[in-house]
Amino acid sequence: MVSPDVTTPRREQLLTLYRQMVLIRRCEEQLARAHQRGLIHGACHTYVGQEAIATGVCAHLAREDVVFSTHRGHGHALAKGVSPRQLFGELFGRATGCSHGRGGSMHLFAPEVGLMGTSGIVGPCILQAAGAGYSFKLLKKDHVGVAFFGDGAVNNGAFHEGLNLASIWKLPVLFVCENNQFATEVPFQYAAGNPDVASRGAVYGLPGIEVDGNDVLAVYEAASEAVRRARSSRGPTLLECRTYRTRPHAEGMGDFTYRTREEVEEWKTRCPILRLHEVLLAEDAATEEELDAIDRDVQGIVDDAQRFAENSPWPDPATATEHVYAEPASGGCEPPGKSKDRGVHTPRSPATREITFMQATLEALSEEMARDATIFVLGEGIGKRGGNFRTTAGLYDLYGPERLCDTPIAERGFVGLAGGAAMTGTRPLVDFMFADFALDGVGEIVNQIAKMQYMSSGRLKMPILLRGCIGIGHSAATHHSGSYYPVFAHFPGLRVVVPSSPADAKGLLRHALRSSDPVLFLEHRELLNLKGPVPEGEYEIEFGRAAVVRPGSEVTVVAVAVMVQRALKAAEALAREGISIEVIDPRTIAPLDVDTLLASVHKTGRLLIADETFAPFGVGAEVAAWVADCGFDDLDAPIRRLNGAHTPTPYSPPLEAAVVPNVDAVVGAVRDLLAE
Repeated sequence: MVSPDVTTPRREQLLTLYRQMVLIRRCEEQLARAHQRGLIHGACHTYVGQEAIATGVCAHLAREDVVFSTHRGHGHALAKGVSPRQLFGELFGRATGCSHGRGGSMHLFAPEVGLMGTSGIVGPCILQAAGAGYSFKLLKKDHVGVAFFGDGAVNNGAFHEGLNLASIWKLPVLFVCENNQFATEVPFQYAAGNPDVASRGAVYGLPGIEVDGNDVLAVYEAASEAVRRARSSRGPTLLECRTYRTRPHAEGMGDFTYRTREEVEEWKTRCPILRLHEVLLAEDAATEEELDAIDRDVQGIVDDAQRFAENSPWPDPATATEHVYAEPASGGCEPPGKSKDRGVHTPRSPATREITFMQATLEALSEEMARDATIFVLGEGIGKRGGNFRTTAGLYDLYGPERLCDTPIAERGFVGLAGGAAMTGTRPLVDFMFADFALDGVGEIVNQIAKMQYMSSGRLKMPILLRGCIGIGHSAATHHSGSYYPVFAHFPGLRVVVPSSPADAKGLLRHALRSSDPVLFLEHRELLNLKGPVPEGEYEIEFGRAAVVRPGSEVTVVAVAVMVQRALKAAEALAREGISIEVIDPRTIAPLDVDTLLASVHKTGRLLIADETFAPFGVGAEVAAWVADCGFDDLDAPIRRLNGAHTPTPYSPPLEAAVVPNVDAVVGAVRDLLAE
């Protein structure tokens, strides 16, 4: 990797580029042979034929510049500074690999040299590079984010959303399309209504440049201007490099059902290494003997890398579940009763005032933004307008458009961008308005954000907060009434928070804004104007600690979100009949505080789970399973669940009321349980 701050004589420059391309080629050829021998245990996508692109672009990048790549990322990794030993170790599945054996060919991580990850999913790298650009803009650093992707990605929504976001905010990003003419096995000419990728730059208001991707000097020159443009705050560039892969999509796959041998052989004559070889000789920049010596030296490095990988230890199986979270998980992630590290807890002072749920979260956000300048908010209408639910009211005047950033309607785009920002030194908060809209970005949340810490072996943190309103009410109908916390709680790597009171909302939001894990913070719309006592000043409520919101002795009611308030009203009504109900609020669905639930059931002998979301495969089933498994002997009656109807949400008020449990339903369910 050549520092952009070092001016080198042309001969030295040419030899450096030549050596880098030869290193990539020899590594790939050796890896292809290793795959045939069964030394590589999964897919192997080689970069043969495309070496000029990674080499020409990365020659301008410093260590602090960051690269986000795709499944065909070996060349990018090597060009950014990953050693052949680390690359071979990873593909061989060894502990010495750059991802410690967790990623293989498609998931290469080396953040210490600026390789922020390669992805087996098409498109996320485009958004993540834009996110890095946003971090650098906010932090006032002159670093650059680079996305390498194939022609197939330009027909993906991430391409449209990522380039548009980078353009409107003038982010320091270089988008590099390696147009090798086939997306897997589908010809680009068939798949694209406009097969001229560079021309698409104009659509998004940014320069689009087409170069011969097999000419390393052409790539080098175009990348030089694009990187200078990015560093000088002039915005992003789209660079289309026309090239060709001369090996199959992946090793072991058939190659000649969609292209001909003659076509492949013809492209081999355009080999970027051979072309630079000819330039070196023509300019008397090197002799055949010198170039042969480079080849021999590189082959020795590659042979050493394979020996190293074959002799490296396998990862310890005991580490297979490490780095799912940045902080120790608690609750249902561990056997109940096991001693837990619950993290930092700041006791709350007595509350002397009452404010609404919405005011409490705004207070927490305002205080944390004043304390931590890396926090910024993305969302539709969260700037001057202050958010649809006043979640950011007044903050724009304090912090301006970079930290209170209104977005286009592009949920996948700004979620993926936020993920890239979180990986590169800032702390994004994504305000979805309604949590239903998070589903447009669910691929970025589940496949990228939730897995990033694990795939990078804990070297990349993911301090991102994703918030949105949930729940049925106000005749919002089916696209503005979802809750989804059972869905997100299923995935490892995510924290899922569902407060039910103003005080809890403030303490949990503050903890989320200080967490290094990705957090789904879901706020029931019917609670936003709920008033309650909220202490002044800073306090946190750590995740995985349930609240006993009303002590009791005869029935445990575990309730979530708005059902907590309904369970409390039901408990008051039943108390007048002499029936004592204990109400438990988990507060966080992931992690789930199983110990508190078990302690309550041990005392009461009966359990009702009240949840507005659907019963099948929901929170109630999870709670019931834990209690049945670990507290069965304490039960004096079957576990019961009270849920909303398993149906999309209707609009008309009588229909809406018919699908959600109310206070009377809770009272009836408790009476039925006591009658068992």
